[in-house]
Amino acid sequence: MPGYTVKNLREVDNQGVHFGLDENDMEIRMAKDPLECSHAGISYVKLGPGWRAPFGHTHKMQEEIYVLVGGSARMKVDDEVVDLDPFTAVRISPEVMRSYEGGPDGAELIVIGAPKTGGGDANTVQGWWTD
Repeated sequence: MPGYTVKNLREVDNQGVHFGLDENDMEIRMAKDPLECSHAGISYVKLGPGWRAPFGHTHKMQEEIYVLVGGSARMKVDDEVVDLDPFTAVRISPEVMRSYEGGPDGAELIVIGAPKTGGGDANTVQGWWTD
């Protein structure tokens, strides 16, 4: 077996539909297992125009970095709202609550997390980001 794995993130299974999310609102393509990652995770997230995630979340162990690669977006990080332009990166400590919404044309993000936790690390809070 080679010491590398190649996958197109847009071709990884969309986990959003398993969470009851409409593909027009949000796609979340978690590639840690398809890429055979042993220490980190990576996901492709696509948000529809103006769509806000209906939950916020924290982690027990995983630090995350969100990188906007297309469109525009906003993130709520604890009590602060941060505007994102393409190639803006936001690092978030595990215990910090976070959520995101797509801009007028939607948003595409790459999310990197470490360490790889294998699931069960996230704590979600429905309706966390309200105006």
